[in-house]
Parts: sequence; structure tokens; C-alpha cells
Amino acid sequence: MLITGASRGIGRAIALKLAAPNTTILVNYLQNADHAERTADELRARGAEAVVMQANVRSEADLRALAGALPGGVDVLVHNAAVGALKPYDKLRTSHWDLTLESSLRPFWLLTKLCALRPGASVIGISSMGSQRFIPGYAAMGAAKAGIEALTRQLAVELAPQKVRVNTVCGGLIETDTLQYFAEGERMLAFAREFTPLGRVGLPEDVAGVVSLLLSPDAGWITGQVITVDGGLSLL
Repeated sequence: MLITGASRGIGRAIALKLAAPNTTILVNYLQNADHAERTADELRARGAEAVVMQANVRSEADLRALAGALPGGVDVLVHNAAVGALKPYDKLRTSHWDLTLESSLRPFWLLTKLCALRPGASVIGISSMGSQRFIPGYAAMGAAKAGIEALTRQLAVELAPQKVRVNTVCGGLIETDTLQYFAEGERMLAFAREFTPLGRVGLPEDVAGVVSLLLSPDAGWITGQVITVDGGLSLL
């Protein structure tokens, strides 16, 4: 298994959910080696083999290294890593736009292309409600996430002859460290706590649970889908 951005937050939760004896999980990280090693230790405690690898998903050379790091090919590829500028559209510079799409949308295409996907493998993208709804400062990231959802459908059809399934999990407001970078993060949390029909803010484990579900044999007939995980908030 290869999970990008697996050292913290949603990526870490996914890795821990999928950890089991006789599994090998490649923990990709960008900067914080300590967090990555701690995640790897937790995976090993659950019986999995963990491989820690620093790589910048904006770099094609780094993506090639990731793609070749698991001998025998990849059975699960989770595109979780995302870095981006959170600014109104008129405050974005070209470099902000490029950073955001090159760290989120482009790797979804390129790493999928570079990996030797085994027959029956699953590719899973991680999106967010900013792909469908207005979020302050989310112009670039929202465009990247919407692209991931569109590419999910394209890849699902193109990879179907290899018996590879492609789906994306679209999270609502998930309580992670990322919220500190939103100017209105506290207001967003308060809104979600008050109005989410299921009565709470989402956790990384909520996204991880759906990733696990999509990898189960019971989901073997699901491909090309974007599954929303938000406690019903998008229904309002």
C-alpha cells in the first residue's frame, strides 16, 4: 500500500485503519520525519510492515521513486497529500495556483500512471466539500479537488480493463491541524458543530473508515464514484 501524506491527519488515520499483519504500508511524508516515524511505529505495533519515505509529490522524480519503492507493484494507492494556498481568488499569485494544483491534482494522475498497479488494485483520492461548495479562500484548492473528482471518473473507465477500481472520498469539515490555516477556521468549526445533522464535526477516522470500506470485497462493484462523508452537512 502507498499512502501519500501519511504522517499526520487523515493520511495517518487511513494508514492506521488499514494496518494489519502481512500488509506493507509505505508512509510518505514531505517534511516531518519524526511524525512519519511515529506513524510507522504505530503501524508496526499493529503487525504491518512500514516503509517510511520522504518525497515531494510535486516532483516527478520523487513520484517515480515512490512508484518503484514497493517490489511487486501496488495493490492500494491512496492520494491524500495536499498542499495549497488558502487565499481569495484575487489574492492568489500564479505560484500559489501552481503549488496547489501540482501538489493535489497532478499527482493523482501522474502517480497513478507511474505505479505498477496489480490487477484488482484500488486507487483512492481524497477530496473535500470545497470541490462543490463555497469555502472562503478555497478557490485554488477547490479547483484542485474538483479536478480529482472528475479524474476519478476518467481513470475508473480507463483502468477498468486492468480490473483496477478508482474512487474518491470527499470529506466534509474534518477536524485536523489544517483548520488552523483557514482565516475562518473557528467559525467553520462552530457552524459544523451546530448544524451537522449527525451532531458532530468529522474526524480523520471517519474518512479512513470509508477508505477501508471501499477496499473491502463488498465494494468490489464500486468504481468511478465520489463518496461524501460529512454527517449530512452538505444536505443543508
